[in-house]
Amino acid sequence: MHVDGTCHCGYITYTAEVDPEKVVICHCTDCQALSSSAFRMVVLATKGTFRRLSGEPTVYIKTADSGRKRAHWFCPRCGTQMYATPPGDNPEQHYGLRVGSIRQRAELRPGRQLWCK
Repeated sequence: MHVDGTCHCGYITYTAEVDPEKVVICHCTDCQALSSSAFRMVVLATKGTFRRLSGEPTVYIKTADSGRKRAHWFCPRCGTQMYATPPGDNPEQHYGLRVGSIRQRAELRPGRQLWCK
């Protein structure tokens, strides 16, 4: 499915392909703290399809208790969380898109929930 997304103020825009059957709700404590909510909805962009069309996001590198690092990208103007990636520049990396930033979000129903305990 083709999707396009934007931050709240419109500074950052992107496009990607996603599998609508792979929308996940994550309840881990990192997702709760980073989203200021009880969960976060994410869908992975199909590898190699994510394209940022406008704006330059700011990145925050989070180190998990396991030592694994994750880059969280957000709008420097309005603070909207846009997506997460492994750190570094790799054009084939995975992009975990924040469903709330996707314009077609009404068509993306979660199929799985993680870290529910």
